[in-house]
Amino acid sequence: MTRARGPSFAFERERHALGARFVAGVDEVGRGPLAGPVGVAAVIFPRGASPLPGIDDSKKLDRARREALFPLILERALSVSVVFASAEEIDRYNIRGATLRAMARAVAGLSVRPDFALIDGRDVPDPLSCPACAIIDGDELSLSIAAASIVAKVARDRLMARLDAHYPEYGFSGHCGYGTPAHLKVLARLGPTPLHRKSFKSKALSGP
Repeated sequence: MTRARGPSFAFERERHALGARFVAGVDEVGRGPLAGPVGVAAVIFPRGASPLPGIDDSKKLDRARREALFPLILERALSVSVVFASAEEIDRYNIRGATLRAMARAVAGLSVRPDFALIDGRDVPDPLSCPACAIIDGDELSLSIAAASIVAKVARDRLMARLDAHYPEYGFSGHCGYGTPAHLKVLARLGPTPLHRKSFKSKALSGP
């Protein structure tokens, strides 16, 4: 069977047909950077909502397109929740554990309590405030998850831009904490900041 191109509301409609009134899509961004938090968003669209053109996995969209979609998602959604897992939390619980904890907080933070959650990836957080299923490549399949990926990405990028003002030498507004050559060069010269993840083993984090 040929899959339709781009995310759709198919998973959401399936859950609605099974009795769920509110279905949340949940996704994270920022698992790979050397610095900054993991960002997680949860998004609930109204049952029967029309697809919002242009929504896709945030990794497939440029910054301008994500920024343009961000307010449209907030306008169309019934509820949106964004949370962050700090570098300290990542170091304490590892990246997987911190991400799952943040996903649970994002779902709990929704102003509309979901009956079911669609989680991008392989794992469902435990405990979670509602039943859920994990969907591999969910941000390419579910519109709710894709919207959550955009919201999380925009929110995290904006946070890293604000943090840039506290550590201007590191260029966080440009690379958002990822291990770019410019970031690694500054790390080698100045060493890590409190925003850097100590558990991410790298020569770059060892300082000058």
